[in-house]
Amino acid sequence: MKNKPKVLFVSGELIAGDLAIKLKEEGCDVKLYIEDESRKDCLDGILVKTNNWEKELSWVGKEGLIVFDDVNYGKIQDELRKKGYQVVGGSAGGDALECVRDFGHKIFSACEINIVPCRDFKIDDAIKFVKRHKGEWVVKQDNHLSYLNYVGVLKDGSDVVEVLEKYKEDKIKNVSLQEKMEGVEIGVARYFNGHDWVGPIEFNIEHKGLHNGEIGPKTGEMGTVMWYDDDENNKLYQRTLAKIKPYLKHVNFRGDIDINCFVKGERVHPIEATARFGCPAVQLHDELILSPWNEFLMAVAKGEAYNLKYKKGFGVVVSVAIPPFPYKISNFENYMKGAEIFFKRKLSKEEINRIHFEEVSLKKGKYVIAGSNGFILYVTGYGKTVKEARKETYDLVEKIIIPKMFYRTDIGDKFFKKDQRKLKEWGWI
Repeated sequence: MKNKPKVLFVSGELIAGDLAIKLKEEGCDVKLYIEDESRKDCLDGILVKTNNWEKELSWVGKEGLIVFDDVNYGKIQDELRKKGYQVVGGSAGGDALECVRDFGHKIFSACEINIVPCRDFKIDDAIKFVKRHKGEWVVKQDNHLSYLNYVGVLKDGSDVVEVLEKYKEDKIKNVSLQEKMEGVEIGVARYFNGHDWVGPIEFNIEHKGLHNGEIGPKTGEMGTVMWYDDDENNKLYQRTLAKIKPYLKHVNFRGDIDINCFVKGERVHPIEATARFGCPAVQLHDELILSPWNEFLMAVAKGEAYNLKYKKGFGVVVSVAIPPFPYKISNFENYMKGAEIFFKRKLSKEEINRIHFEEVSLKKGKYVIAGSNGFILYVTGYGKTVKEARKETYDLVEKIIIPKMFYRTDIGDKFFKKDQRKLKEWGWI
């Protein structure tokens, strides 16, 4: 039996905190650092925590694995790799691709990817631009505050102007504006080891609206449908993600990279890149991947090939939240903190493995609410069809009782009833 590596897991805001739990379950010695103060108490009693990850470098050593699950650590990752540490998560060039939208679109254009125009503005200039050009503009931020994103509805742009005026009152200084696109939204992703792709191609359908039918404010994510494919001739992959391989090699990117697109008929329009572990994408990876995580991630960190084993079919993930999600409100800092999470009956080991914790801790043998953002947990399921995966996922969701919990009940519904057929007819999947 191979010796399992020590793992130092550095998390910004627990995007992939559940992955640290999986590595521990595989027998790895894991230490977790959480930067976000509002999540410092999350996963207490579940994982060993550290308040200073840099002091743990001598502990993890150059034979261990260092995992970064967020952007803005790319420069640090590059420096650690130069010193001989095994690091997975991204790179400085990956951070720029995601965090500076204008730069990301320039890279897309240089790689001959047909982009959706996106421009960065000072807030006053954005207001003037929409008043002058009108239209159903999409407002975005260069950070994780996705609830500040807004998709325009009125043809004259007056609703977008109103949103921007309110953002100005809230001291928001910079925004991005992008043309509103029509069609089916789909992401294409894959792991990269600094030299080449590792594992199959991932396709995903995100659901960002707070309520069923994409009604309400945009969230980080309310749920996703995902499947893997090993056909490198796939049209969507070839016209988007495959084209940025030279750039990823140039910036020594080592981690998961996703490009989100709109497709309609013969047209594909990439709109943004996610150059890190996605949430709840990584929870669905855990549902679909059969190989040991520690072996796979170490191969990516070392720049090695790896024959990743995975389930062929569909995965569905549902986000389960409580207030103040999707907002961050100061007087909710201790809202429901410490409240117990209940289950209608004793769950099997297989069911427990499909519940992925975020703002949860273990106290006196009971799972309780932690953190102050309302991102409680994610539930995954698998099936040969999306309908089967939905049933397995929601059957388990209904066994969970969290005071004030809410979730969407339509994750994957539109895809298997309508969009899957469209994508096949257009030749994208």
